[in-house]
Amino acid sequence: MKKMQFAFWCCNLCCLLALRAQQPVTLSIFNESTSVPYTHLVNTPIHPGIQVGTEFNWKESKHFRLYPSISIGYMFHRKLFQGIYANLELGLDYKTSFGLNLKSKIGLGYLHTFSTQQEFQFEDGNYVSRRDTGNPRLMPSITTGLGYRLSPKENDSAEIFLLYQSWLEYPYSPGFIPLMSHTSLHLGARFYPFEKKKQP
Repeated sequence: MKKMQFAFWCCNLCCLLALRAQQPVTLSIFNESTSVPYTHLVNTPIHPGIQVGTEFNWKESKHFRLYPSISIGYMFHRKLFQGIYANLELGLDYKTSFGLNLKSKIGLGYLHTFSTQQEFQFEDGNYVSRRDTGNPRLMPSITTGLGYRLSPKENDSAEIFLLYQSWLEYPYSPGFIPLMSHTSLHLGARFYPFEKKKQP
């Protein structure tokens, strides 16, 4: 319950940052899997996740857009873990005149995972149930994908996107498996829910 409350307040924080800076909100649902990147596009069974964030304008020309972004998210991997994370990325889009964007990002995030199974600890000759405080991880990532701007001639156009993200979980199991590779397939949108102030 506390983890869900934490995720809720993080979502509110991202929205407040976007409101104050009058930047877009990005929202996506995704499927996470422990898999080797670029071997499969869609992996089953489905392990759902949700991510919300915002992007900041940096450099933009007719065909290129370079921008930093921040996001937070939650994922649930059945029988393995659930996790909350915060991620900082640098994105580069190639924009076509008809609205299609070729998207790429490189990022670094912090992931905190919790077991989805009951945890036990051996104490005084017996196994006793213990509270899971979670495990901190680093999650470097590389993302590629496609986006489509609904109003191609406007820089502030809403956009729908499909992103394929490959990322590492480190440390995963020190002394046994140092890192674990993951993929996440995101379907989402970038939009401007807050009206921009007109410049005087």
